[in-house]
Order: sequence, then structure tokens, then C-alpha cells
Amino acid sequence: MKNEILYIVIPCYNEEEVIEETTKRLKEKLNNLIKNKTISKDSKVMYVNDGSKDKTWELIEKIHEKEKLFSGISLSRNRGHQNALLAGLMTAKEYADVVISMDADLQDDIDAIDEMLDKYYAGNEIVYGVRSSRKKDAWFKKTTAEIFYKFMKTMGVDVVYNHADYRLASKKVLNELENYKEVNLFLRGVFPLIGFKSDVVYYERNERFAGESKYPLKKMLNFAWDGITSFSVKPIRFVLSLGIIMFIMSLLVLLYCLIVKILGHTVAGWTFIVCSIWITSAIEMLAIGLIGEYIGKIYSETKARPRYIISKNLNEK
Repeated sequence: MKNEILYIVIPCYNEEEVIEETTKRLKEKLNNLIKNKTISKDSKVMYVNDGSKDKTWELIEKIHEKEKLFSGISLSRNRGHQNALLAGLMTAKEYADVVISMDADLQDDIDAIDEMLDKYYAGNEIVYGVRSSRKKDAWFKKTTAEIFYKFMKTMGVDVVYNHADYRLASKKVLNELENYKEVNLFLRGVFPLIGFKSDVVYYERNERFAGESKYPLKKMLNFAWDGITSFSVKPIRFVLSLGIIMFIMSLLVLLYCLIVKILGHTVAGWTFIVCSIWITSAIEMLAIGLIGEYIGKIYSETKARPRYIISKNLNEK
């Protein structure tokens, strides 16, 4: 079963500072795997240019001309990491037996590829790259990441703890992934839904080789929110439960007011009324906003616009 065609898919957005070093290291890795007959000589690294504004695509084209192990596709405009990754996976599956996705910044340990392939040849269709620890992360990032994964589990979303998008997937899995048509992509949640036999590989995440992270706090929060609202209806159910509690509380307040009136006492005054109005109004606005978020996602899905458009494909040359 060994000696199958492997494609490594790498989304790139403004990665001119790291792409040459990434190419150097992956070239050595692939040549060793080919030499040991672990993968086919037709295996490649495929860069996905996600509408970069720097010289990323120019470098990819130059690398492709010099090195037969490297190819690439370029999207018509920036579509975001998840769509760029999907574009790469859907393109690569037409040429490969198995695909590994990873980031361009060299934080994912490329030596874990060997163990991923071993587990694939042992019968696993999906192999997740999982961080063994977060010692190198700042306290804030480490804490928020742990909160995110635990919250996702609480919301009923099946995700692999400490797994990002460093994973191996067989052609069979990617063919099934193609059937998932949602526009609001959260691939970390989609792959566990697909099923099939899977395993994990633990690795130490490295420091970024050069450049800046393409996932600042704002993007990370948006990404987390997309993951929650795309895979769980529990927030809406929470709002419903909150509404029921508030309704019961309003009945108690009404009963209190009636008793006070019957007893002839002065109605509890202005502070109570104003606080009640503000609290209930805030809850109503929160509920409307949350439901609106889901309606917005339904709106995006029903338009069924293409998730990406490939403008150039070096695999066809």
C-alpha cells in the first residue's frame, strides 16, 4: 500500500518572508520520503495563494519553474484561510491519494509527517496533528485557546482538542468533504463529522520562522464565533431558556405588585421599574442579536455563492 501520491497543501497569505525557507525544508522532507519509497515520486507540495498583496504568488511561480516537487494555485481574491484551504484540498484530491494540510509559517513540525503517513498506512483515513503542549504560547493565547476548546465541547461541537488544521486526509475522506456545501466554513468541526477511522499525532509547535501571524485577536474571535454558530444551536436554546426564566420572574413581579396594591401600600418606586426595564431590554436586544446572527448565516448559505474561484492552476502546466 505504500508509495502512494502525497500532496501537501499550504494556504498562503502574504508569506513572502517564509515561503523560500518552507520550500527548502519541505523539499528535503519529500525527497527523503520518496527515497525511502514511503510516497510516490509524483508527490508534491501545493501552495494556495489566497489573494496575497505581496510577492507570494511570484515566488510560488518561480519555485514551480525550478522545482518539480512544487506547484500552486492562486485564488481570484482573498477568501480567508478556511476557503483557501478548502480550495487546495479539493484541487489536490484530483491528483493525490492522500493529502496533508499545514500552515506556511513552519510552526507545524514537518517531522510529524512521517508518523502521520505511518498511521495512514496502518489503516487510518484521517490523522490529526495535535499540539502536545502550549508552553511556548503567551498566557493570554494559552488561556483563550483552552476556553475556546472547552466552550466548543459544551456547545456540542465535536472538535479535537489542541488541533488546528495540520492533518492528513485520504482521497476517500476528501471526496466526502466535497458533499459539505456550507459557506460558513469551520473545517476543524467538519472532519470529525465525516467519520472514518482516525488517529492523532502529537507534536511540539515551533515559533513562527518569520513575519507576523495572519490571525490577530479579532480574526481569532470571529473564527471561534463562526465555529460555534455553524455547528451548534445551543446558544439559541440558551436564549429560549433565558426567556422562560424571565417570563417566570415577570409573573412573580406581577404577583408582588398586585399584593402591594391590595394591601394599600405605595408601589415600589422608580428604581425598581427603571432597573427592570433596562435589564429586560438588554436581554431582548441580546436575544434579537443572537437570532439575527443565525439568520445572517442562513442568508449567506441560501445565496449559495462559490466559496472560492481559482484564477491560476500550476498543476495543469
